[in-house]
Amino acid sequence: MTAYRRFRDRVRIGPVQVATYYDGRGRDRHTAACTAPGCGFSADYRDRAGAELAARTHRCKT
Repeated sequence: MTAYRRFRDRVRIGPVQVATYYDGRGRDRHTAACTAPGCGFSADYRDRAGAELAARTHRCKT
């Protein structure tokens, strides 16, 4: 079964998008995902600051 996530508060930092969503238990979660072709970086965080820090320090290998 796939997870349906409705993202909100999206912001783009370079090639990385940071967004907030509710997990299956109703808690706020934050994700950072690189949109560059072939990169594949994405990670989930408990707080927004961690996701934005990951977006600012991410360097694509492609």
